[in-house]
Amino acid sequence: MTKQGTKPNILVVNDDGITATGIKNLMEVMQELGNVVVVAPDSPQSGMGHAITIGKPIRFDKVDLYAGVEMYKCSGTPVDCVKIAVNKIFKGKKPDLCVSGINHGLNNSINVLYSGTMSAAVEGAIERIPSIGFSLDDFAADADFSYTKKYIKNICEQVLANGLPEGTLLNVNFPKGDNLKGVKICRQANAKWMEEFDERTDPYKRPYYWLTGVFE
Repeated sequence: MTKQGTKPNILVVNDDGITATGIKNLMEVMQELGNVVVVAPDSPQSGMGHAITIGKPIRFDKVDLYAGVEMYKCSGTPVDCVKIAVNKIFKGKKPDLCVSGINHGLNNSINVLYSGTMSAAVEGAIERIPSIGFSLDDFAADADFSYTKKYIKNICEQVLANGLPEGTLLNVNFPKGDNLKGVKICRQANAKWMEEFDERTDPYKRPYYWLTGVFE
């Protein structure tokens, strides 16, 4: 919880990359709530899970994509982004809130283990920062995130005011479409991907495989 009268410091991360539409929308909501620092991968990192970079350098550079926002692009994974932010940008002084997303696509059930979005939020929780991952059921580059904003703001306001139990984070998923009826708290679903590997041939007649499948 933040001290009365002080603006909270908020870390914004994602896995779709620093130029993704989702992180822009999330950043805009967080600007209404506090001081925002954005650290995001310099390219899409979906499906990276809780991977970290070992054996090669991580680079992060300040960028000026949006006026008045402190933003950094990072060569590493979403989890690297959180680690870099805590250690080098906040210099060990933890932010009051870590939000990840808004992801293009749901992060329900087993996807929580694969998701870079949720792994960034998990890393925030490991650092004892109240953390939330947000996802929308729309993979389109121009997805409409506008109707999620009031819910995101309300949820974040409650977490900033009341905190979260240590070792707990929130995974918030929005269906596609603006006809939302409200918020429902639920258990993590028991569903998984029914996967196949589509075998193809490259120009040199060598086989390669493309992961496909449906979510059941």
